[in-house]
Amino acid sequence: MYQALNIIVKGKVQGVGFRPFVYALSKKYNLKGTVQNNIESVSIMIEGEEEQLSKMINELNMNPPKLAKITEIKTQKIMLKNYQDFTIIQSSVDKQISSPTIPQDAAICEHCLEELRDPQNRRFHYPFINCTQCGPRYSIIHRFPYDRPYTTMAKFQMCPACQDEYENPQNRRHHAQPVCCIHCGPTLKLLNSKEELIADNLNAISKTAELLKHGKIVAIKGIGGYHLACDAKQEKVIDLLRKRKRRPQKPLAIMAKSLEWAQQICDVSPTEEELLTSSAGTIVLLHRKFENTLPHNIAPGLTSMGIMLPYTPIHYLLFEGTELEYLVMTSANTSGFPISYNDSDHENIRGLCDYLLTHDREIAHPIEDSVVLHDGKNKVFIRRARGFAPETIESGVDVSRIIAFGGNQKNAFAIGSQKDIILSPQIGQLENEEMMNHFNEQLDAFKKWYGVDEKYIAVDMHPFYATTMLAKQHKVQTMFIQHHHAHHVSCMAEHNLTEPCLGIILDGTGYGEDGHIWGFEFLYGDAKKFRRLGHLRYTPLPGGEKAVKEPWRNAVGMLLYALKEEGKEFATKLFPEKLKELDVIEQMIRKQVNTPMAGTCGRLFDAVSAILGICTISTYEGEAAIKLSDYMNRDLIDRPTTCYPFQIIQNNEMEFELNLSAMIRQIIRNKFEQKPLIEIIHNFHQTIVESCVQMILTIIKKFPHMERNIVLSGGSFQNTYLSSKLQNRLKEEAFNVFINQNIPCHDGGLAIGQLIIAANKIAENNR
Repeated sequence: MYQALNIIVKGKVQGVGFRPFVYALSKKYNLKGTVQNNIESVSIMIEGEEEQLSKMINELNMNPPKLAKITEIKTQKIMLKNYQDFTIIQSSVDKQISSPTIPQDAAICEHCLEELRDPQNRRFHYPFINCTQCGPRYSIIHRFPYDRPYTTMAKFQMCPACQDEYENPQNRRHHAQPVCCIHCGPTLKLLNSKEELIADNLNAISKTAELLKHGKIVAIKGIGGYHLACDAKQEKVIDLLRKRKRRPQKPLAIMAKSLEWAQQICDVSPTEEELLTSSAGTIVLLHRKFENTLPHNIAPGLTSMGIMLPYTPIHYLLFEGTELEYLVMTSANTSGFPISYNDSDHENIRGLCDYLLTHDREIAHPIEDSVVLHDGKNKVFIRRARGFAPETIESGVDVSRIIAFGGNQKNAFAIGSQKDIILSPQIGQLENEEMMNHFNEQLDAFKKWYGVDEKYIAVDMHPFYATTMLAKQHKVQTMFIQHHHAHHVSCMAEHNLTEPCLGIILDGTGYGEDGHIWGFEFLYGDAKKFRRLGHLRYTPLPGGEKAVKEPWRNAVGMLLYALKEEGKEFATKLFPEKLKELDVIEQMIRKQVNTPMAGTCGRLFDAVSAILGICTISTYEGEAAIKLSDYMNRDLIDRPTTCYPFQIIQNNEMEFELNLSAMIRQIIRNKFEQKPLIEIIHNFHQTIVESCVQMILTIIKKFPHMERNIVLSGGSFQNTYLSSKLQNRLKEEAFNVFINQNIPCHDGGLAIGQLIIAANKIAENNR
């Protein structure tokens, strides 16, 4: 039976070769009609035999293009128009904007890589080769729909050969918006620190490789911004890079020449291999092999390394035919400042590098490399950015006209559009004016894309967060959301949980409803409300933020408060070089001067790290905890562990308190007894796991009516041992456990929870 259908396809269907794919299906199944991009979907008008239409829809759904992600297919029977052929028609821009899916930047595909290496191909060694399945997307968009005139490629007039490819529905580059070649596309320039031209195009590539081999630092313009690159085998140049960037200890990412070269220095599981070679082109944290010969100043004090593979044509050309095997690739900015991405940033970059390899394709929106690790079961986001962001998440509630600003650290904001939430790429830490300006620039772009005229802004309830100050710039209603409630709901949203459930939220810092610093929380609730049922016992943070940056202060505060005179003796033995400061800290605690009370998992890890002499001063966020937990990767044998003592006390009728003072005392005694560090650290981790399980069992005993669904969220769950062991133990106790997977467990996912909680509050107020 011959019939006509209107098919609407929603999801990530623009900038991924979807229309050429539909065109090919029409030829395969002898169908007639049209396909068109709208701002938020692809519209297909199609006619043919019913059986062939059914086969076409099935293939559309089951085997879409590699970069596509279909969220919805709507099919409606319509009147026959008797099309004579199948055509791709011009994109529609008349429709009011709703929820367009922004295409993500993609690593060079296998087909383009083959052409890049083929001397017979007209794009042989062309540094900007791309097609519908690869190349820049998000980073070059000015407005929607995603068509060339609305991108930074608009200024490059296609040559006849590229135009033919672009217009040919059977060509791999049909409607590939960044399509270009050596005759009509962007060009490369190599500049010295005075911005004098040294070489251009392919000569610039070969000269850059030569400079890198000779120990120079080169700023290289990529898809989302500039990288600082140097030869990863040269210890002295890495030290120089650290000095210039003011990054003394934080690990540096490495780009390996190929998967085989990555496997020479790190253990790579099949799943990690998939992540490394995916179109996201992400950095993957891998376990360093014992025989790894790269300098240890790449990742001081750690057994893991951040590894990525070349993901742009420029990267591949730098390695092709050269002696380079590994390059340090780190963002071209002083630590704590926004990534540099345009020509006006050259003044900032020149002090960090010796040369600049740049090009004239403008970057509309800067974006960092994503960083992930795999815990054996799931992908864990350390930084959710290029290749994964932005992402659209269904909320289940109306979130229109709401913006959530996220947190201060690992900041990412979220925008509401009908029932969709759009999570931005991770922006970073909002600790200075430059970062706040960067936040505003990215937010303005998203607001324009989605036509958002906000009526509400959701922010963290911490009174001194930069996001609170930023919200004041908007003359709309500000809604304050408790930090850990937002974490709890972010995980619920990811798993479509709507009924109240338990939550264990472990992180570093979150402002509590009692004015203290929370971060080791046992909650019960949903997006409408929550109850705090348990928490870690509070201890003082002498100096507040200073104690976060100097974990030894945190440890001393914990010892003096929890263990009294015994604690003072311990502190004197542990930190003999700090005797003068100990008296001052003791007075601060006694007089409650600049000494907030805190009960957080992050600060607990910091204190133990300082007590064991692993890290007493942090030079980057989470350093003490990261270096402590890294010991769990050094002993691959699943050794038997002992659980240190702890107490769970009911401090009032409705709330329980976890007291780990006895554990801290035993850890110090074990240190003085010179027990192996790895044994102490294993026992410490086991105690955290077991204390969490016992707290939940205590809560369930007190409130047996509660559901046995439980969410785990908060930045401490980036610790894969802690996450894995706690999940297993809770499952043994018959709980249904849910963790963050596509939304970061740390503050990079906070905005999702904030926005959904705000939407529910608004709905309740309206009722």
